[in-house]
Amino acid sequence: MNLQNSQSVEQQRYVLESLAELNDQAYILSRYLHGITCEVCQLLNSNWTIITICEEGDWQILASHPLLHEAGPESSFHTELSAILLQHGLLQHIDDVEHHLDHQEQLGSYIYSLGVPLQTIYGRVIGTLYAFHQHPCQHSSEKISIVQSLAERAAMVIENYQLYQQKRLSDQRLEQEIATGLRELQAIQSKLATQERLAEIGEFTALIIHEIRNPLTTIEMGLNYAKKRLLNTSDQKRLALALNESQRLKQLLTEILLYTKPQVLKRSRLNLGDFLSELLIQLKDMPEATDRQIELTFTQPDIHISADRDKLKQVFINLVRNAFEAISPGEKIRCEISSLHSERVCIHIHNNGEPIPPEILPHLTTPFCSTKPSGTGLGLAIVKRIITAHDGELTIHSSAAGTTVSVQLSIVP
Repeated sequence: MNLQNSQSVEQQRYVLESLAELNDQAYILSRYLHGITCEVCQLLNSNWTIITICEEGDWQILASHPLLHEAGPESSFHTELSAILLQHGLLQHIDDVEHHLDHQEQLGSYIYSLGVPLQTIYGRVIGTLYAFHQHPCQHSSEKISIVQSLAERAAMVIENYQLYQQKRLSDQRLEQEIATGLRELQAIQSKLATQERLAEIGEFTALIIHEIRNPLTTIEMGLNYAKKRLLNTSDQKRLALALNESQRLKQLLTEILLYTKPQVLKRSRLNLGDFLSELLIQLKDMPEATDRQIELTFTQPDIHISADRDKLKQVFINLVRNAFEAISPGEKIRCEISSLHSERVCIHIHNNGEPIPPEILPHLTTPFCSTKPSGTGLGLAIVKRIITAHDGELTIHSSAAGTTVSVQLSIVP
């Protein structure tokens, strides 16, 4: 073996030993690739060596020796050469670099380059390894073979890193999906537990109300009989008061039953504009609407929802009645339908009445909370339960400008 071959073998052994040392280290990608560029510079005696990668048409230098800030302004011309190499996917020798460039002013003092594609084991070219020289040179096949081996290692490490990144992102997405699934499952379990508890309360309440209604009916019949017999004005007033209180008690029992009863929806596809237009015409005849007006506006006439018509009617009767009671004769309330986006619609009911005290506002949908002396405090609580059953949202805002009750519901195609 002659001296030249002996030196070549020693160089190969040195490079392989250095590469093995790099493999054994707990390195990050940039350190590993920088080590390869250093080895190539030493092996080929090049002035500048880079490893590049192409992602979605954009070239990026992953490693450089010397470092980019030391390579000078010439460091931008590699993109054109890398594009040529990527197009052909073959080893590239360029003896006259400037002849291949559109922007020769970027070239600086480099006149020779050796380019090797970074090719994965599946044949996909993902980047390049380039060695640039400021002087003419020729490289032996042994050296080029070593550079190709290093390029294969670089491609493998880059691909493994990309796979690791993809796996890490996939794991993060999976963790997020699991966390979201667990939260949704907990919400469903909580909802089911609440429904079961309310069902038990509803059954118990229905039994109690039944036991109260029977004697209440007997009492009411006795009062009506007495009203026919006792014609004295003072007696009539007392009997009328007693009958009014019995009616109020019956209404309270009915609302308690409605509140505790599980919300079973009979959904159908409704045109929201048509539904509210028809309902508001009917509501103009309610006693609370006397000498008051209601105005309906909507930006989109054909908004459809999936809802229980009767229960939704109950919601808006309650909200419109409350709005009428809040204003004075001669005033009007406004009802507006507006789509928040393609999936949700909002119905606003606004009155110019006195503002609701801020300390009461958060508790308005709580059972037995009422701002009216004769109110049961269950109307808005029932409204909220119905809207929640429709996967909707009820919000109430009140200020000196008046009170706005908003109902959000889901739109269906």
